[in-house]
Amino acid sequence: MNEPHIPKFKPLTRHTIAQVPQWVLLSAEQQEAVDIVSRVLPFRVNSYVLNELIDWSNIPDDPIYRLTFPHRDMLREDEYASLRDLVRAGAQEAEIDTAVRAIRMRMNPHPAGQLTHNVPYLDGVPLAGLQHKYRETVLFFPSAGQSCHAYCTFCFRWPQFSGMEEMKFDARTSGELIAYLRGHPEVTDILVTGGDPLVMNARSLAEYLEPLLMPEFAHIQNIRIGTKSVAYWPHRFVTDRDADDLLRVFEKVVASGRNLALMGHYNHPRELKHPVAETAVRRIIGTGASLRIQAPLIRHINEDPDAWVDLWTTAVRFGAIPYYMFVERDTGPSHYFKLPLARAYEIFQNAYSRVSGLARTVRGPSMSAFPGKVMVDGIVELGGEKVFALQLLQGRNAEWVRRPFYAKFDAEATWFDELVPAFGEKQFFFQPAISEKDGKHTDKHIPVRSAVVTDENLLEVQG
Repeated sequence: MNEPHIPKFKPLTRHTIAQVPQWVLLSAEQQEAVDIVSRVLPFRVNSYVLNELIDWSNIPDDPIYRLTFPHRDMLREDEYASLRDLVRAGAQEAEIDTAVRAIRMRMNPHPAGQLTHNVPYLDGVPLAGLQHKYRETVLFFPSAGQSCHAYCTFCFRWPQFSGMEEMKFDARTSGELIAYLRGHPEVTDILVTGGDPLVMNARSLAEYLEPLLMPEFAHIQNIRIGTKSVAYWPHRFVTDRDADDLLRVFEKVVASGRNLALMGHYNHPRELKHPVAETAVRRIIGTGASLRIQAPLIRHINEDPDAWVDLWTTAVRFGAIPYYMFVERDTGPSHYFKLPLARAYEIFQNAYSRVSGLARTVRGPSMSAFPGKVMVDGIVELGGEKVFALQLLQGRNAEWVRRPFYAKFDAEATWFDELVPAFGEKQFFFQPAISEKDGKHTDKHIPVRSAVVTDENLLEVQG
């Protein structure tokens, strides 16, 4: 009797993608674009993405193909042409690397103050593997989890995978996290993120998580794990050699009295509806963990309200919880993926109005901007002026949360820093707490300090 085939994970990159049979389905121009653009932005896929998720009869317009394969238009035309000419001419790698770095630095590699304002300090030393932007929540970046089963072309954490070591968040052990938490009892939530922590084996993940379960950290109520594995490699929870061991780790966290939440990144309903993906969801939830689904709204991939209705209703049927619709961040190839905020709100409102209350746990469209998570709450006319109604779902200062504020309507604006206050106001209510002169915080409720970065212009870019 034949044993069932158990898929084995094997990543494919710029150097190996030509080995797969689907490569010949791409035109010479598309193949060149993969080679050139992936020198700037990370590129990685696997057999499951290639064979099960991408519709190869609809290339290049298939949403999963655009989600994972580089496209020429992800670089500016002059940048693409210049880099292509260097490669064709057989330029030295050092010369190519210099051109690549210039493009990357133009792409705002760490938006919203991630390096300059989110890095916490312990005894005067910056903790490179942590971020602490919001009072209750600390982000933790274990070094063993700083890759993914496949890379998204829009990913706002692309510097983690691009060889930009000085901009990488990376903690080799949980020691600094533990030391930091001892001095911060206000922290209730740890978000283990990356990359994708679930590229780690179960034993390594347990070594990072188990110290958080000690009685002295009773104030840690929620442990979250940000992951795309649920979409790009659901076998992680089903047939991988240590899939059952991984689920036992989840059960141990739940048994400690903590809430374990997997923050599943699904960009398109096709990623959720494959049979093995459904099995993965049900196995995760069966451990007592919850699965919340979130994704940015991305041009070329999921700008159809029907896709969001399908995603949210399928999630609820499987027992998962719709959580966020984000606005594509102002980093990487954002010019290729971004949509006007007015269009984003229209898509969200259309989809939200067509689902039941069980799916209306979702919030959005939300921008993870410098002051916090800014949600577009509506487009209304007040006092004869058409405005965006906004609120902060999270803020660097907790007192800012859920205070309504308004921006002039701008049909072309795609990000928060393109908006201006409505009704003749000179600034939004929270801006006096942030010094425009040097970008540093002056408000006593904002706990983190500015970290040093290597490029002189990065503070300017981030500010």
